[in-house]
Amino acid sequence: MLQRLAIPAAKLLRRSSHIVPGQLLVTEHFFQVPLDYANPSASTITLFGRSATKHESPVVPPDEPPSPRPWLVFLEGGPGFGNREPQDHPLTRVALSHGYQVLYLDHRGVGLSTPVSTEMLARLPGAGGGQGPDAVDVQAGYLKLMRQDNTVRDCEAVRKLLTEGLPEHKARWSIFGQSYGGFVSISYLSLHPEGLREVFLTGGLAPVGKSADQVYQATFQRTLERNAAYYQKYPEDVEVLRQIAAYIEKEGGEQGLPLPGGGFLTVPRLLTIGIALGFHGGIDQIHAVLLQLKASLDQLGFLTRASLALLESFTPFDTNPIYAVLQEALYCDGPGSVSNWAAYRVGKALSQFSWLASGNTGASSSVPVDQPLLFAGEMVFPLHFETYPELIPLRAVAERLATASDWPALYDVEQLRKNEVPVYAAAFIHDMYVDYGLSMDTAKLIRGIKTYETNVMYHNALRAKAEEVLQSLFALRDDVID
Repeated sequence: MLQRLAIPAAKLLRRSSHIVPGQLLVTEHFFQVPLDYANPSASTITLFGRSATKHESPVVPPDEPPSPRPWLVFLEGGPGFGNREPQDHPLTRVALSHGYQVLYLDHRGVGLSTPVSTEMLARLPGAGGGQGPDAVDVQAGYLKLMRQDNTVRDCEAVRKLLTEGLPEHKARWSIFGQSYGGFVSISYLSLHPEGLREVFLTGGLAPVGKSADQVYQATFQRTLERNAAYYQKYPEDVEVLRQIAAYIEKEGGEQGLPLPGGGFLTVPRLLTIGIALGFHGGIDQIHAVLLQLKASLDQLGFLTRASLALLESFTPFDTNPIYAVLQEALYCDGPGSVSNWAAYRVGKALSQFSWLASGNTGASSSVPVDQPLLFAGEMVFPLHFETYPELIPLRAVAERLATASDWPALYDVEQLRKNEVPVYAAAFIHDMYVDYGLSMDTAKLIRGIKTYETNVMYHNALRAKAEEVLQSLFALRDDVID
């Protein structure tokens, strides 16, 4: 059962406004909210957001200041990523043209909202610098507060501050959730629908009521489809990947090749760059990496720093550790729900991904030579906590979270079934990250939802096909179906 807690208004710490090219007035806000809403007086964290509205210079100033525009809050995906600046975001222009002012609010723990890092966790009170028997408990306890339920509470706290003094019908705001931001939005519909005017979702219909195992059983199948598409386009990369893998296993041994910035390159880590297969342009991006690695081996006989640097930053776990640490915790909906490294367990049981269970030096040999090595998708495995320098110290913390069973609930199915907030969702049939079939199961739960479904866009369509996606979403809101 969802825990509904009292939400105090956020405290404004500071703000400053700037006019940027494109006739935008951008304001940077720093807010203070409780770390734990169940114990709001214990400690606080800082939230950061940028708002944008149109900058106007009227020839004749109005006699009275204009009424404030309604808010539209953008919730980024991940979890683990902060927001781009408003002038660089495709939503800004569209939202302003529809009469909103937009707030890009960084989720707690990411961006500039008291961002989580390995050093920050080690410095928590009682964490002992990351060492000692209590460190894991303290750090895991802190990370448990970084999920979508508390992000909803943060949003409500900020909403109460920004709409203070307005009548109830004007104090509601609209939210726009991309990917994980959609998960937050559905928790918002479950926890505090009274704060919402409307909800927009892109690739964000969370798998409500599904276990982590069910999620990865579905997404591994999508990943198989994208691997097939990859090798259909670049069949020569079957042998290219074998050549690169053989070099890594020979020269790197059991630990892997040391990377210039720390950590190690193993064949299993290399195969996790398949996370890009679900993006527009992702197939070509992966091919470009393999092309450079092969060129380095063919021409020089070793992997240059430049070629290895591509792999260090390909998946930003070192700069955005929450993206790895909480990936499976997002699917733990209530007490008794345990992820237990679901992606790893599901994947290694599939013959096509036998490299997951083979160790670093036997990964390529575990796959028959007449079959291609297959890339993984948006999955986090124990191996990530052995090869990324930012994650290596968090291995015990990740294990604690993977085996935790005391998670609070994230969704309220009964509330969703009687939902009264308009919801407009874009769902992508070939989405490798948020499975379309599971998304449609969720759509059936949400009363009154309108969906735009397409088989010609992928998960990052809001960035890659912004005009089409936004036009279709706002048409769901503004148009009628005769």
